[in-house]
Amino acid sequence: MYGAEVAAALDHVHKHDIIYRDLKPENLVLDAEGHVVLTDFGLAKQNMGDGNKTYTFCGTPEYVAPEILKGTGHNKAVDWWSLGILLYEMLTGLPPFYNENVNEMYELILHAPLTFPDHVPSDARALITELLQREPEKRLADGDKVKAHPFFASIDWNKLLARQIKPK
Repeated sequence: MYGAEVAAALDHVHKHDIIYRDLKPENLVLDAEGHVVLTDFGLAKQNMGDGNKTYTFCGTPEYVAPEILKGTGHNKAVDWWSLGILLYEMLTGLPPFYNENVNEMYELILHAPLTFPDHVPSDARALITELLQREPEKRLADGDKVKAHPFFASIDWNKLLARQIKPK
């Protein structure tokens, strides 16, 4: 449920041509009713239509997308990469490419295979794998398609957006 609320928040900011660029647990808080709220828009970039790219090196190391590391320019797809990292961490306790040495972590982000503990369900593996495609053009990076993924099959998006689903 929390993952769905984060996906909906990213989809919302993207529809307003904003790239968030700093998705991580520390920037997610719960409101008085227990719903997820995206905070700290300090690294957000406005006026980022679908064809636009930006080149600023920014983000939290564990969550930064490969195209930011490469300096090849990035767009809204970086937020979907970060959602994949966040979902992985929510299910396993650590980001998939974590290393205490930041330079080594960057190498892992760029080159290490994505592996999952046995307890991660297959639909979660499939979604995370699609979100963590290193080539942005191959990444699942469309809010409507993310929300339509089988991982979120139990979510009634209209009720979620209307805050009619109890958070859990």
